[in-house]
Amino acid sequence: MASSCFKPFRLKKSKEKQLPTPFWKTQMNSELEKMEKKRFDSLESWSMILDSDNVETWEASSSSKEDKEEWTADLSQLFIGNKFASGAHSRIYRGIYKQRAVAVKMVRIPTHKEDTRVLLEQQFKSEVALLSRLYHPNIVQFIAACKKPPVYCIITEYMSQGNLRMYLNKKEPYSLSTETILRLALDISHGMEYLHSQGVIHRDLKSNNLLLNDEMRVKVADFGTSCLETQCQELKGNKGTYRWMAPEMIKEKAYTRKVDVYSFGIVLWELTTALLPFQGMTPVQAAFAVAEKNERPPLPPSCQPALAHLIKRCWAANPSKRPDFTNIVSTLEKYDACVKEGLPLSSHSGLVSRNAILERLKGCVSTSSSIPVHT
Repeated sequence: MASSCFKPFRLKKSKEKQLPTPFWKTQMNSELEKMEKKRFDSLESWSMILDSDNVETWEASSSSKEDKEEWTADLSQLFIGNKFASGAHSRIYRGIYKQRAVAVKMVRIPTHKEDTRVLLEQQFKSEVALLSRLYHPNIVQFIAACKKPPVYCIITEYMSQGNLRMYLNKKEPYSLSTETILRLALDISHGMEYLHSQGVIHRDLKSNNLLLNDEMRVKVADFGTSCLETQCQELKGNKGTYRWMAPEMIKEKAYTRKVDVYSFGIVLWELTTALLPFQGMTPVQAAFAVAEKNERPPLPPSCQPALAHLIKRCWAANPSKRPDFTNIVSTLEKYDACVKEGLPLSSHSGLVSRNAILERLKGCVSTSSSIPVHT
């Protein structure tokens, strides 16, 4: 740690003209990079790095306080199974940790790309710091983590039913019942309400980052690009995924927690349609359509008018016109109560009917109050 307090002493570069790098040396470096990538891309190398046979060697070399955080995993208790998901720099495996089913996210830190290395290390530190202090039924549970260069790992509870996007891909378009839509949407909004209460902006809320357990309950996951709201503006560039990204973030303008509300609006649209947002467009085309043309995915006529109204509020171009998650939870709970009573939904939660039941369940009125949906 002490070394970070001092800037390294550097000799001034000689003004002499440097000789060009020989072709054979450039080619050799290129071949070495290819071999390194091929070694890391093999299934065995990733899991072998965390193999329990290598634990003693690793523990001996990482005995400093910096490496031994309170969240550090006991690798002798970790058993890694099959890979079930992967990304550009990460793989996710099923595993057993201390006799419990877990998901093991492994991140490969490249040694030959400095910018990528710094970014991935920062994301790892951020995700562990946030996850380790979050406790909520609708937030994926953090268990442990480890840093064993060139692979870092994050161990969380295992969500057996995969992510919401996988679930929706198996469904026919527009086939989810209103009851199912509301149940899933409430799980997500409860998790996000808690996250915002902790001062955290997710910044990459999408169906791929919403996981389902055996009881088909949803939990918010993947906090690699998340940040504390007080620190988010210090992090340059846009974060997240274009199809779900708020216009102010696409334009790299100042933003607030309301970017998550916009993303939730897109997820709620996914629940009502089971489709991929901006299908037929590339991610960049989708970003351009949102930021420059103020376009949104089309709302089908079959969508409940009350849900359509909530979706439009969530993805409003002006962030100040988007509701917060406390308001969203309250609205969805009223809708849920209506459905359970067999009553139609209303987008006007303040309207009250003469009927005594409707008096008790504000938000449930006759279908004449429906707001038309523009497709």
